[in-house]
Amino acid sequence: MTDSCLSSLGAKVVVATSSDESHPPENIIDGNTKTFWMSTGMFPQEFIIRFAEPTKLSAVTVDSYNVKNLKIEKNTSQNAFQFESVTEKEFEHTDGHLQSNAISLNGSSATHLRFIITTGYDHFVSVHRVSVQN
Repeated sequence: MTDSCLSSLGAKVVVATSSDESHPPENIIDGNTKTFWMSTGMFPQEFIIRFAEPTKLSAVTVDSYNVKNLKIEKNTSQNAFQFESVTEKEFEHTDGHLQSNAISLNGSSATHLRFIITTGYDHFVSVHRVSVQN
């Protein structure tokens, strides 16, 4: 099952390293690629998504602009700390086009997913949507 609107499942963005009232972190999980969260121009940038309950995940799809390197970490506790690395991926530069990357999570179970953008193709990056496959 793919859910394009994580917020409808009770997921929340509980941490984001930057915030702009015009482009809040909640836009990441609203299912709409026309809305987005934008970084402030320094790296690393990160955001954490908390699921309403532990969730088994086979893959995650990240729709973004100008993201170069992304690390994904997970945990299964109720608190957003003590994460373990799941994967790291380098995204292809898609000048003027939305990057859409499906990333395997190998059936990991998680309460929180932490996304760490370590570098970008520009000073600013944006994340338009994160969707998961169970």
